[in-house]
Amino acid sequence: MKFCRFVPLDPSLSAPPRYGILDGDRVREISAPPWNHDRPDQPPQSFRDWRLHDVRLVAPVDPPKIVCIGRNYAAHAAELGNEVPKEPLMFLKPSSSIVGPEEPIVLTRYSQRVDHEGELAIVIGRRCAHLRDSDDALAAVLGYTCLNDVSARDLQKSDVQFSRAKGFDTFCPVGPHIETQLDPANTLVETRVNGDLRQSANTSLMVYPCAFLIRWISRMMTLHPGDLIATGTPAGVGPLLPGHVVEVSIAGIGVLRNPVHAPQAQ
Repeated sequence: MKFCRFVPLDPSLSAPPRYGILDGDRVREISAPPWNHDRPDQPPQSFRDWRLHDVRLVAPVDPPKIVCIGRNYAAHAAELGNEVPKEPLMFLKPSSSIVGPEEPIVLTRYSQRVDHEGELAIVIGRRCAHLRDSDDALAAVLGYTCLNDVSARDLQKSDVQFSRAKGFDTFCPVGPHIETQLDPANTLVETRVNGDLRQSANTSLMVYPCAFLIRWISRMMTLHPGDLIATGTPAGVGPLLPGHVVEVSIAGIGVLRNPVHAPQAQ
């Protein structure tokens, strides 16, 4: 099942984004976020049908928090001269950094090197905290989506923490929708810039797999429905420039496409 958020293109129907279920070239609007009910494997009531070309998809989640994992692929850690962490390297991105499919990534004048980082993202569907090793962590998952952990690389290197480098507005494209049927342990993650392949790796190469990450994070902070977990990026990160178009594709989900714009005038 594919969950999405959308806005009608008809300006007379302007309203906050609505949730829906993608089904071919149609979107079935649903009455509430897909996690706001007792059965995350079954959607809320559907009450209107839209043609896909009559709506614009936006980021499929508006998360309470975005938890990110760094250096979760050994080859990516090595390309930046880092060792694989002995425990997951965790940081947060602000929800204000989120944009949806086709929305621009706006570079910042405070950085001379902004990189793409295509990733598989987990969307939490059930509240969970203090999970044990014996708990089925994936039972807390609603589904998965594509995410681009855009990073000001020079600021990341100069700062002790990652907050500034990772937290600029538009530095967290997410979408195009949430896929509920996916094997997170064996799926291909790729990133292309202007059609050129830059990143390509299977999630089987993750140092810490998705189920482990959910358990580990839950022991430090409660995970709530709608939370996002960005699971780390493969090797091949590289710079983004104005005029670029970056695409994060994940087999079984789809393609998250965003143009890159120059910094806004101050």
